[in-house]
Amino acid sequence: MSTPTLPASPDTTAAEPADATAPGVGPEPRTYLVRTLGCQMNVHDSEHMAGMLEQAGYTRASGEDEANGQADVVVINTCAVRENAATRLYGNLGQLAGIKSRRPGMQIAVGGCLAQKDRGTIVEKAPWVDVVFGTHNLDALPVLLERARHNEEAEVEIAESLQVFPSTLPTRRESVYAGWVSISVGCNNTCTFCIVPHLRGKERDRRPGEILAEVEALVAAGAVEVTLLGQNVNSYGVEFGDRGAFAKLLRACGRIEGLERVRFTSPHPAAFTDDVIEAMAATPNVMPQLHMPLQSGSDRVLRAMRRSYRSAKFLGILDRVRAAIPDAAITTDIIVGFPGETEEDFAETLRVVEESRFSSAFMFQYSQRPGTPAATMEGQLPKEVVQERFERLLALQERISAEESRAQVGRTLEVLVAEGSGRKDGATHRLSGRARDNRLVHFALPGGAGADADPGAPGTPANLPSEPAGLDDPRLADAADLDPDLPRPGDMVTVTVTHAAPHHLIADSATDGRAAGFAVRRTRSGDAWAAREKARLGGGDDHHGHGTPAPDGPVVLGMPTLGPR
Repeated sequence: MSTPTLPASPDTTAAEPADATAPGVGPEPRTYLVRTLGCQMNVHDSEHMAGMLEQAGYTRASGEDEANGQADVVVINTCAVRENAATRLYGNLGQLAGIKSRRPGMQIAVGGCLAQKDRGTIVEKAPWVDVVFGTHNLDALPVLLERARHNEEAEVEIAESLQVFPSTLPTRRESVYAGWVSISVGCNNTCTFCIVPHLRGKERDRRPGEILAEVEALVAAGAVEVTLLGQNVNSYGVEFGDRGAFAKLLRACGRIEGLERVRFTSPHPAAFTDDVIEAMAATPNVMPQLHMPLQSGSDRVLRAMRRSYRSAKFLGILDRVRAAIPDAAITTDIIVGFPGETEEDFAETLRVVEESRFSSAFMFQYSQRPGTPAATMEGQLPKEVVQERFERLLALQERISAEESRAQVGRTLEVLVAEGSGRKDGATHRLSGRARDNRLVHFALPGGAGADADPGAPGTPANLPSEPAGLDDPRLADAADLDPDLPRPGDMVTVTVTHAAPHHLIADSATDGRAAGFAVRRTRSGDAWAAREKARLGGGDDHHGHGTPAPDGPVVLGMPTLGPR
């Protein structure tokens, strides 16, 4: 793979001495931002990075500065799964080079899977990078930044095994109403296309008590939804000798008061057992949603991938899930163009996809990853063959997704209102959220919610920013003064689906005159969101524990704190 051409290293040696008005200089704490590339595990790792930086005295850059890459410290948390991972990293670094040349004292850190893989090569290609750290030593980030600043040279530190379990680290949660909780790290599988086990190591499981304590702490801070994370969640417990541990963990989550929604990702078909299906069906707060990676419908290709299941077993799992949970929405991952894939193999994938009726699918063209067995296999396919097959698969899944979405029209759903909005929400005067089965729902408010009926009036969805601009935002009103038809992020709304598209549902039941077409249920999460936003705007205290260790976690030692410079 060719490496993108990078600009010359920014010349900071000739910069004028910084004065008190220069960016990042003065008594104010240093600012940071974290850019995340990759999977949910990376998103959660980024929350830990942010938590550690805040514990060390940094403050998060403003939204405007974050969008422009303007911060004293920029951390890029990388992915190595796809071939374009390096392109994305060096594209980001090239953009930051110019900013750093104009911002004395700015530091750039690169972490995550690509950092674990490429190590010091990153600094060789981009000499303006100050810190490189890997997947096994997230806890070293603040120390490495301070050391690089003191020594005025790049610090590259990659550990070969896990130093500190990430969930014991400080965490700055991105959301007050939904949170990620790692139940394990690493992976024991040997899929020939995947580099993750090499970069994240063998599977390490947390004890159930630690996981449940973290979930309870999230709920106490206002969360109503938790997603349990692992590279292979249903192998959880093998390390401590309990193969039924994941099903038990789901049932235990069902007993946590105030926890309304539990999700998990990702399971592996080879290890997915009926006790997990029974726990899902019997535990009311485990959501009717399942992400089950197929990868290929061809048994011959699955064997070459070292995926230890076959298409018949996969389809059997889906049948049993739907028998126990009839409304389950099932999603998947599929790779097109694996080395040696024939037209007959691809036809088998099309057959299994047709039978599976996935609500949606993440589909990828096979990407050679150096260091994986598949990268050196015979039968690497021409790009045009892979592209043509990909387009056929995409068309099939788009049709199925549209059909599955249309089947939702007329159903009444409870939707957890999201922070942020869809790209067209402002133009269509709708808000967005997720149904219990994780489908994206765009919903209308009754006329006049939050203001008067004029769509251009302040307070209507068209003019409500995802982040309140002031304490006069109607969503921050005292409980007694809240508009009963105006939900806050974290609140629940009940709506009826009126239209459908392949990748989202539309619920305009609040405006089409049907009875019981719209209702808002206030939640602790909505209260927590309002409290956080009031605190951000200087109108109250935020008590939601951003930047504090997970419960029962060890005290983090050796982290420098930052005072005035």
